[in-house]
Amino acid sequence: MKYKTIRHEIEDGILTVVLDRPDNLNAFTVEMADELEHTFVSVNDDDAVRTVIVTGEGRAFCAGMDLSSAGNVFGLDESKTPSLADMDDLGDPELRRIRDTGGRVTLAIHACRKPVIAAINGAAVGIGATMTLAMDARLLSNRARFGLVFGKLGIVPEACSTWFLPRLVGMPAALDLVYRADILDAAAAHAVGLAQAIYEPDALLGAARALANAWTRDRSPVSVALMRQMLLRNSAAPHPVDAHRVDSLAMFYTSIGDGDDGVRAYLDKRPPTFRGKASEMPPFYQEWIDATT
Repeated sequence: MKYKTIRHEIEDGILTVVLDRPDNLNAFTVEMADELEHTFVSVNDDDAVRTVIVTGEGRAFCAGMDLSSAGNVFGLDESKTPSLADMDDLGDPELRRIRDTGGRVTLAIHACRKPVIAAINGAAVGIGATMTLAMDARLLSNRARFGLVFGKLGIVPEACSTWFLPRLVGMPAALDLVYRADILDAAAAHAVGLAQAIYEPDALLGAARALANAWTRDRSPVSVALMRQMLLRNSAAPHPVDAHRVDSLAMFYTSIGDGDDGVRAYLDKRPPTFRGKASEMPPFYQEWIDATT
């Protein structure tokens, strides 16, 4: 795919995805949704990438949906009358202009085999805020703003944020955030648990890269991918025995894969040599992902 609304920059195993509509404060469009979804699906098979950072070009991260778009600004087909039953098969082409575009992006982020870090350099409002809730960390510039403003527009939180948000900040805080629909400054967003840290603008991307390296440099890509998906999926399972089943398979296959040299390297007091690829996951992996999606 040739990207028009985002930009890819890759260096030393870190893919930086730049939301690149600075004249529009990187406002979200259907085209941007398509490009972001494609990015987070295709990166699973790109073994040159070990971590993804998302940031914005210019003074904003993403100012929300581009409300200047013609017709339904969310890209939805107003001639339809969809039901809950219609949503069973999300791959149905007939749902293309019914499905929430932000949800397509966050589901792709959720399924990604690489850690994803948001480097929020400015305003993150609406989908600009909710898309980051599916990421592994949110680092803020001290100029950042974070707004879950849906209530003021007469709409609802999207991008699966009603699933992600309570898991990050707890239900009482999540309810308060969506009811108030305030735009928070960096300090308030950090205080409520929406972000891990605040940085000076010039230090933000460096901090994001340092975190990416702390998480994935000299790590097994298969182990990282499994750990990410195990935490995201097993924590939502109804019983710990579901986690045990997956733990057992993951431990089995990693112990005979990269874990074999990892243990030997630890005993030999030398750096390990990990040869596994996130593009080639253990045999049980896709069946598990399909069963928990």
